[in-house]
Amino acid sequence: MTSNNPAVFLLMVNGQIEAADFPEYDDLYCKYCFFVSFPHKLNSQITSKGRGSQSLVWNFPLDITFKSTRPQIVVSVYGPDTFGNDVARGYGAIHIPFTPGKHTKPIPMFVPESTSRLQTFTSWLMGRRPEFTDPKVVAQGEGRDVTRVRSQGFVTLQFNIVTKDMKKLGYETTSEHSAATGLTRTSQKL
Repeated sequence: MTSNNPAVFLLMVNGQIEAADFPEYDDLYCKYCFFVSFPHKLNSQITSKGRGSQSLVWNFPLDITFKSTRPQIVVSVYGPDTFGNDVARGYGAIHIPFTPGKHTKPIPMFVPESTSRLQTFTSWLMGRRPEFTDPKVVAQGEGRDVTRVRSQGFVTLQFNIVTKDMKKLGYETTSEHSAATGLTRTSQKL
């Protein structure tokens, strides 16, 4: 017997990590994870800039469903340095939208930096640049106030969001398109 009063809502996400804009770099790949209470990690393929293009195109698919949560997606971009070592080229995070419909979101990326010129030279020479070992640092921000970082590029994500039972649990969501046209849609049924 099913109840008319749901205990959880569903947030279905599909879409893709479309592209990246890192003007100084080529031959990059990304790792990403959905962060709720534990990270779920996945990797993309390596991509190169096309002839005359400044963008790195992945079009890497995303497809996941969550219960009663608003997750973040954490993206880490890596590529070779001059010595062929894989190094971090950028980190970024964004909350998954709650609003049903299609969303295109740019994620500003940043990379940690050494705190002194000696550390910068030593890390370049040894091929071991500063990087985060745990994606939780990027998602939560705890302790990042003392981390020196530099902005570096953007990654563009496209989401298609479908929700179920959010209105029954008291959540009001409206589509950005619907809000702009004056229409209100509180949920999209599965």
